[in-house]
Amino acid sequence: MTELNPFLLAAATPDPDPRLLPLLRSKPSLAATQDGHGYSLLHAAASYNHIDLLRALVGEFRVDVNLTDEDGETCLFVAETVDAAKCLVEELHIDLAVRNEEGMNAVEKFKSEQEYPDVAAYLHLYNTQKASNDTEGDVADHHPPPLPPNVKIDINTLSEPWVNGLDQEPDPEFKKRIEELAANENFHSEAGQRELRELITDAVRGVGQEERDVRRRMT
Repeated sequence: MTELNPFLLAAATPDPDPRLLPLLRSKPSLAATQDGHGYSLLHAAASYNHIDLLRALVGEFRVDVNLTDEDGETCLFVAETVDAAKCLVEELHIDLAVRNEEGMNAVEKFKSEQEYPDVAAYLHLYNTQKASNDTEGDVADHHPPPLPPNVKIDINTLSEPWVNGLDQEPDPEFKKRIEELAANENFHSEAGQRELRELITDAVRGVGQEERDVRRRMT
């Protein structure tokens, strides 16, 4: 009996040859095999839009989704449909930053060759949205810089004394300015935090000046 060629089985259309998965299960090492040019079953599955085969290769047979051929290209570089690209990117988490021997990532290659514009458009949109979400996450996770020494403040209510050691209610104008600043969209940005520090520092200096004036009047 002639030995079955897994690459030919994977390239069958419209679906992979039904003999492929039983063959891989009998010889799991074949799942990650590459030909003389580095072409893999992942590349074949992506190229022929065999999405279930992509899932099986990565999920069942643990093939590295970032496997590259001799040109340094993952199977994303040969995806011809948005469905295949979406599976690789959103389900199998292929590395979008991989660059081939020409220094191009998958999006750049698609654009340079002017092929499969719908795939290129999807990858470009995904990259743009991911970059935007990462930026928003960085802002949300940003911890505000430390306040001036001896300052404790509750941004939400300002119901407690805002300077340690001072038994007094916060100045209404100061409270109003803090609440307005906290309501701004850029409150957690570097500019917003700088404005907060400057506001509190000025207020602390004002309180210190009042204490000195009181001491002068008493002495």
